[in-house]
Amino acid sequence: MVAKTVYDEQSFTQELKGNPHYDDLLLALEMADAADQLTSHRFGAMDLRVQDKPDHTPVTDADRATEGLIRTMLGESRPDDSIYGEELGKAKSTGRRWIIDPIDGTKNFVRGVPVWATLIGLQDGDDIVVGVVSAPMLHNRWFAVKDGGAYMGENPEHAVRLHVSGVADIADASMSLSSLTGWKERGDRDGLIALTDSMWRLRGFGDFWQYMLVAQGAVDVAAEPELDLYDMAALVPVVVEAGGRFTDLNGNPGPWGGNGLASNGLIHQTVLDALNS
Repeated sequence: MVAKTVYDEQSFTQELKGNPHYDDLLLALEMADAADQLTSHRFGAMDLRVQDKPDHTPVTDADRATEGLIRTMLGESRPDDSIYGEELGKAKSTGRRWIIDPIDGTKNFVRGVPVWATLIGLQDGDDIVVGVVSAPMLHNRWFAVKDGGAYMGENPEHAVRLHVSGVADIADASMSLSSLTGWKERGDRDGLIALTDSMWRLRGFGDFWQYMLVAQGAVDVAAEPELDLYDMAALVPVVVEAGGRFTDLNGNPGPWGGNGLASNGLIHQTVLDALNS
């Protein structure tokens, strides 16, 4: 029996107000509001400027402008915090570090596919304590704060709490992948294909969205073999606070391993074993 997605509908503002990172969450949501206005305006623009970076991935004027906007807001509100961004510099942590992907899914953005989002994460010490994922063309936003839960909605006043699925049998599981690129280089592609053959369903929602679907309980597993810190930081607290697990492909927790595996937790070890067999 495949579990259905369940949303726990209520306001959690009072509960969240006691969290030590509540003000950081509000700031991240404010920055997401500003980013959404900019990116939505540039999406589909006839004068959008696109360049290839040295790694052969595209970057647009919207990517750089959005990260610049977020950096300006952080400079005003959190001047002592460091920033690790995809486009404008990757600073080391000074104890507190904001980790930014201004447009996750730039290839979609360039081609007119509405599946892209701004990712904003906050690292405090060794932990990612705040995550905001804002996808304006999907009319959706996900956010989480450490020890405060994961939510879907505009802000704490208008949000529902998220829970991962209860699927415990790999034969009933649904998995999402961005692509097969990179799996062959890791030596995992045959194991990956065998794993997906044993599952109920395989789809390619891709990028940030597949991880948010894990947090919603709509998908049970999502994985990618090649990622940077800015691709993952904002996703981790959303998945974990929804009751799931987020590790690298060797099972180490967090976004530090250069790749990612998110699940409802119940089938996480089974997936790790299959990929590393």
